[in-house]
Amino acid sequence: GAAADFHWEFGGPLGGLGIMVGLPAVMYFLLFSCGSIENDGKSYCVTGPLALLELTDLNIPPLHEWWSLEAAAVFLGWFTFQVVLERLLPGEVAEGVKLKTGERLKYRLNGHLSFWISFVVLGYGMPTLTEDGGVTMGMFPLSWLYDHYLQLLTASVAFSFTLSAYLYASSFGTGKLLADGGVSGNALYDFFIGRELNPRVSSFDLKCFCELRPGLIGWAVINLACAAKQFELRGGSLSYSMVLVNAFQGLYVWDALFQERAILTTMDITTDGFGFMLAFGDLAWVPFTYTLQARYLVNHDPGLSVPVLAPIVVLNMMGYFVFRGANGQKDAFRRDPSAPEVAHLKYMPTERGTRLLVSGYWGLARKINYTGDWCMGLSWCLLTGFDSLVPYFYAIYFGVLLVHRAIRDDGFCAAKYGADWPKYKAKVPYMFVPGLF
Repeated sequence: GAAADFHWEFGGPLGGLGIMVGLPAVMYFLLFSCGSIENDGKSYCVTGPLALLELTDLNIPPLHEWWSLEAAAVFLGWFTFQVVLERLLPGEVAEGVKLKTGERLKYRLNGHLSFWISFVVLGYGMPTLTEDGGVTMGMFPLSWLYDHYLQLLTASVAFSFTLSAYLYASSFGTGKLLADGGVSGNALYDFFIGRELNPRVSSFDLKCFCELRPGLIGWAVINLACAAKQFELRGGSLSYSMVLVNAFQGLYVWDALFQERAILTTMDITTDGFGFMLAFGDLAWVPFTYTLQARYLVNHDPGLSVPVLAPIVVLNMMGYFVFRGANGQKDAFRRDPSAPEVAHLKYMPTERGTRLLVSGYWGLARKINYTGDWCMGLSWCLLTGFDSLVPYFYAIYFGVLLVHRAIRDDGFCAAKYGADWPKYKAKVPYMFVPGLF
């Protein structure tokens, strides 16, 4: 049993079970409620939350079509390809934050190179035998990913459960450093939340790898697959919305890999164990729900005009500059508070000896980076027009997630900083939007 003062998150074991059943169900719902279902040759989409009668029209494919060995092989092949890149490509070796044991783990930072090499291989790495016995190298048929989206989604869910089972079982070995939040003693909850803090196979860090490589780069690849499919269906052209959704989300994914070092100080890496929550989020949820806008556009492009698209582009760029500027400022300050780009910032010293920024981006709101992040997400959804609520799922879900994460963070900080935290909140009173929220 758990200690009396153990802090359950996500509603404890029942909440964890609900999420483990509920999130895969949501993924299938988003696929079947919108997209490639042919009714009289037309692809059909639920218009909004109250259109419940429309749900009775959903043509859910027979279960044997939900899974294929071919798709499972493609998923595993992609995962393995990313492992090989992480192991073989050159890159800086960085140290993580100091652990409870006093040691710092080493991490290979070659994610940015992996990102570019992945696309080069997809574009030029498909060997084709010619009639005279030679080999030509060409582009992988990306639209295949769109056509087999359902089977790939199932493979990702199955793989996430399998990996989580391995992570749970291996966390009982000797000398394992466990996450404080993952030792409730309740098997279901610990499986969900993650027991071991930094599971590794020799020097290969599973959590850090899954956080940024297969799912995140996979998201950008599936977006390209949707573009390839639209290009085929439209006889050789792409819509503005499809180009922009690939550009906006591609920028977001590139940014995460370019700034790979920054994840070493995030809560996912420093605090959370590696269990179902992160494994499923990284490998299934991100590549198959964040590609919803691109997938919607294949058959439901709203044909938005330039005057409508222009403000959406502005919203995305504003969001990106706030997100990148705020995160960049925080990382630079953490590394060296006297560096020229952050030396002018005002901060509040704390009894713990750390400093809290109270000017610059972080003087505007305590979670200003989340605001920028959400504005980018909203701009992606707006590219799909206004015919259906389904592609707005990301903005709605991400808004809820960010508010939950901010509250979770606030609790952590209140415990960490004690009496200093209310003083800091008095200096920076707003959480997301200066003057409003």
